[in-house]
Amino acid sequence: MTSKYVIFFLLILLLSCRSNNDSLKATSFITIYTVADGLTLLGESVISTSLYERDIAITPQGDEIIYTMGDYKQNKRCLIVLSKENGKWSQPEIMSISGRYHDIEPFYTNKGNRLFFASNRPMNNDSTRNDYNIWFSDRTEGGWSEPESLDSIINTTGDEFFPSLSEKGNLFFTATRKNGIGREDIFRSEYEEGKFKSPKPLSGAINSTLYEFNAYVSPAEDLLIFSSFGRDDGFGGGDLYISRKDENGEWSQAKNMGAVINSDKLDYCPFIDWENRNFYFTSERMAPDNQELESVKSLQQIANSTLNGFGNIYKIGLNELGTFD
Repeated sequence: MTSKYVIFFLLILLLSCRSNNDSLKATSFITIYTVADGLTLLGESVISTSLYERDIAITPQGDEIIYTMGDYKQNKRCLIVLSKENGKWSQPEIMSISGRYHDIEPFYTNKGNRLFFASNRPMNNDSTRNDYNIWFSDRTEGGWSEPESLDSIINTTGDEFFPSLSEKGNLFFTATRKNGIGREDIFRSEYEEGKFKSPKPLSGAINSTLYEFNAYVSPAEDLLIFSSFGRDDGFGGGDLYISRKDENGEWSQAKNMGAVINSDKLDYCPFIDWENRNFYFTSERMAPDNQELESVKSLQQIANSTLNGFGNIYKIGLNELGTFD
């Protein structure tokens, strides 16, 4: 057994033993367990649980976190918020604007005062629609405003996912469209004079004939991290790739981020906290366990553990990744 798997196995035992430890609950979301090679799992009972967690967003001030939580089958998914007060993080709560529909993939803009996200709530009060579209809500003195959808230049009767915006306001998102390159592509819409222009797919340096999805763009719009499934250099269920703009303003050929980040399971939903130089992503990796089951209780413990194969959010310092040197 490799050292990486040993650490995974010890981790799952630790999480099972500490599932009732109240000291983890209201302290700091940075209760971290080391997984391997500088990669860490966000602490049990604060963010990472036996349920499905994904899509983290952190305000530029570092005082608020929003992420997606779903049940085991993701039949219910909503936006969860934590706030930092007096140096301590609050308990996770469903956002006031979420809980009825499937709301996922948050992204802050305007210094944390506008939140973009994807949702299957009905567009234009059309109750027959349940496709995913991109919505936004503004922070007000009374809380978050009633969400509004982007117009039909962005939102179609197909699905639009994972909004990410640069400082210029340009929107990157995932969709399947007739003008795309592959089965699912990353599109960019320029923001000019207060409006989004017609989206265009990114070049073949990013998109392929396969699946590209969930792209995070840097504020300066010079770095892109996204997931792709089915490439020859992939590790398994979907890997994270990175691309930078060259001196001509063109995206470089995307490169696999390697075994420290990627696993043989789905790895996706990237986010960078530039202030604290941390890279976050979601993974469905789980602790390998080839031991024979001895009781129903032992099966229940595995099923209810944090590393049960459902999504968790991981972080690693940018200094641990050579691509950010």
